[in-house]
Amino acid sequence: MSRPLVGIIMGSDSDLPVMEESSKVLEKFGVAHEVIVASAHRSPERTRKYVHEAPKRGIKVLIAGAGAAAHLAGMVAAESTLPVIGVPIDSSPLNGLDALLSTTQMPGGVPVAGMAIGKAGAKNAGVLAAQILALGNKTLNQKLVKYKKDQAKEVERKSRKLKSDHAGNI
Repeated sequence: MSRPLVGIIMGSDSDLPVMEESSKVLEKFGVAHEVIVASAHRSPERTRKYVHEAPKRGIKVLIAGAGAAAHLAGMVAAESTLPVIGVPIDSSPLNGLDALLSTTQMPGGVPVAGMAIGKAGAKNAGVLAAQILALGNKTLNQKLVKYKKDQAKEVERKSRKLKSDHAGNI
């Protein structure tokens, strides 16, 4: 892969099973990215340094995933002018609802694109990052068009299979 265009930040290594979904999507589209652990609460200076240096290294989009209080995406957005996509992780007794609210209820002027809780949100974060990058990249845009068409074909395939598996019952 070439120089990373997307930075994936997670508050803890325990967030990796969720955040690897972003990485898988970016790999599918051939988008170079990097993954780090940096906490808004436990390592704020590390987080701030990473965010400030990201544009100098060619990063164009940041994906931040965190659970519980989930201030990571907001801190990243406060420190950067890059697009920030927040992924709430369901790692607390509130099953991610606290993370969802902390990620999306940002004050005016500090935007975070909020995704769904958990793996679906991490997957969508990868797709959204690719869509942002595709605004200036025809090849990536073509891959996204194919991805959408393939999703539609998969739904049709599953529908046909369901119909044949349950003929006469549906």
